[in-house]
Amino acid sequence: MTEWDKMVAGLSYDAGDPQLTALRLRAARLCHQLNLLSPDQDSERQALLQELLGHTGEHFTINPGFQCDYGANITLGERFYANYNCVILDCAPVTFGNDVLVGPNCGFYTAGHPLDASIRRKGVEFAHPITVGSDVWFGGGVSVLPGVTIGDGAVIGAGSVVTRDVPAYTLAAGNPCRILRPLSN
Repeated sequence: MTEWDKMVAGLSYDAGDPQLTALRLRAARLCHQLNLLSPDQDSERQALLQELLGHTGEHFTINPGFQCDYGANITLGERFYANYNCVILDCAPVTFGNDVLVGPNCGFYTAGHPLDASIRRKGVEFAHPITVGSDVWFGGGVSVLPGVTIGDGAVIGAGSVVTRDVPAYTLAAGNPCRILRPLSN
């Protein structure tokens, strides 16, 4: 089993593995090219994103300042929108449904590190997938941590740190993020 296979399966893996390092460098180069494009270079932006990302809907927008680890583990539904400075650390799959709105300066982080410092020093990491349903809205500055699932129609308030699953059609906010009230669907 390769380190890539371990990583996407949610097992501990060696982040310094040469294959993983090469794949992160590829993604970094593509993100760099993407973020240098002029605002009127829409077709070039879409082409680079199609090359970088694992799967996308036909219509989506990602504003400049975008960064990711690999890109290949990112799936975007139709009409996905990410405002400026979105970061997706996609060591595990990150899946967004349709009509998802992501405010500026949001991060989706599948990667984590062992609590034991002696293991951390060896470069061992783990990753757990993030799944976001359809019709979800993230306010600015939201951080979503490894293993979180956010249900359809949820709204995550600005500045939230999402450490646990958020049910469908709920308003959630805070650090740590908690359910504030149900929303109508």
